[in-house]
Amino acid sequence: MEANGTEREYIRRHHKHALLDNQCSSTLVKHIQAPVHIVWSLVRRFDQPQKYKPFISRCVVKGNMEIGSVREVDVKSGLPATRSTERLELLDDNEHILSMRIVGGDHRLKNYSSIISLHPEMIEGGRIGTLVIESFVVDVPEGNTKDETCYFVEALIKCNLKSLADFSQRLAVQDTTAST
Repeated sequence: MEANGTEREYIRRHHKHALLDNQCSSTLVKHIQAPVHIVWSLVRRFDQPQKYKPFISRCVVKGNMEIGSVREVDVKSGLPATRSTERLELLDDNEHILSMRIVGGDHRLKNYSSIISLHPEMIEGGRIGTLVIESFVVDVPEGNTKDETCYFVEALIKCNLKSLADFSQRLAVQDTTAST
């Protein structure tokens, strides 16, 4: 990923992962034509990832929605998994940062941890948009290479970020229409 100076600074500040020899890591960036408050209203819903993540069919959170909360996620068919158990590691409404860790499931994403951060930015026409940065670290499964593992996880995240952008931008249009 080629990041500009601003993106590199956000990555340096918010996307720290301790990488072991048997792990891979990557950082992805998405520019969304919607204000941060709209994008964050979707991302922060640890209890409803299916709102913008197309591979999730159902989610049930155990206990209150707070750091340490665990969610059981059902994965749609077509992926090499049916469920995932995930723990909320960080939810910062001021800085717009969410971190989660996979703690179980019937998939090969062992020791997976991700951080997603949102940052306001100016987009064409002088409008406010959102810079979304998502990074992850995960064990490389036996029989796979680091490149194969990163490619697979990046493909899932790119799909999620595209869906997040599409849904956020639709909400932003509705928000603009409703206020005029």
